[in-house]
Amino acid sequence: MERPILYIAITNHGFGHATRTASVASTIQKLCPEVLLIMVTTAPRWLLECYIEGDFIHRPRAFDLGVVQADSLTMDKAATLEKLLEIKKNQNSLIASEVNFIRQNRVNLILADIPFLASLIGKAANVPCWMMSNFGWDLIYRDWGGEFIEIADWISECYSKCDRLFRLPFHEPMQAFSNITDVGLTGGSPHYSADELRSTWGITAPIEKTILLTFGGLGLQQIPYENLRQFPDWQFIIFDKSAPDLPNFVKINEKKYRPVDFMPICGRVVSKPGFGTFAEATRLGVPIVSVTRDDFAEGAFLLEGITNYHQHQILTSREFFAGNWDFLNQPPQQPKQSQPVHKDGNEAIAKAVIDYLQQQKN
Repeated sequence: MERPILYIAITNHGFGHATRTASVASTIQKLCPEVLLIMVTTAPRWLLECYIEGDFIHRPRAFDLGVVQADSLTMDKAATLEKLLEIKKNQNSLIASEVNFIRQNRVNLILADIPFLASLIGKAANVPCWMMSNFGWDLIYRDWGGEFIEIADWISECYSKCDRLFRLPFHEPMQAFSNITDVGLTGGSPHYSADELRSTWGITAPIEKTILLTFGGLGLQQIPYENLRQFPDWQFIIFDKSAPDLPNFVKINEKKYRPVDFMPICGRVVSKPGFGTFAEATRLGVPIVSVTRDDFAEGAFLLEGITNYHQHQILTSREFFAGNWDFLNQPPQQPKQSQPVHKDGNEAIAKAVIDYLQQQKN
């Protein structure tokens, strides 16, 4: 009997799309080990292996770029436009090479988060393309105006060819999609016990004085780390290699550890607006402190989501970069909505994918 083959295409931007999609892929693999996963992404294999325990094929390909960035908050719009125009010019050859691969490998289904060419690849290969996300790249580029409007229209047209969208919480309307299924939060689960982490990394501060700082795969250059000297009896867990060596810092320098592993022993997570971090913290019930982000249209929907459904503190850029971080001494605000957000996104998407693949076999 041939194995069902799932081709998973991931947007080429930071680590957030890769980790949330890998969480779904891992759930698919656990529920149905016979499914062969082809992870199509330029994210490094070690990152995917932090989430997917079993075998998978890693195909390093990029069909989009997201946004060209120097760090987690600094964008280069001119370079982004140049690369998008290059993708548009070369789209036929990009599509043709993947159609060839998909046919040769007898792929049964494409799942994409959320490179817009994936739907065109699916149509050309005659394989259904399902997508998962809380936003589309058309939203981000349309908000920038000017020459990006035409790019956004092209991307919306690509998305309109998608066969099914699993729309994650904290989402924009995603009007380009015609067949939408709303699902709960996705994300990874911790791999280590609290006691194991505390003893391995020498974490002795009480939970309310243990803070996780995480700014995604791109990091953040201007974090005012010196402010944290005034919290000598606190401990700050940091994944940023460029952070100074302060006595109250715990710098995590082993790739097998992920931010989500440390969340259960932390009183708060300090972050930029990012779906992966917000979703994992919400799933685990750890309050979020986030700096605002005005030039990335998704940011407003993420901040609205976290304000509605989770304990939070929202800071202006000035409070974050120029303040004294006294917000750590304030209690987080309670969510506005009394109903909790659903947290079953991994399972809901995995079950739908497996049901489809099993129907194809019969």
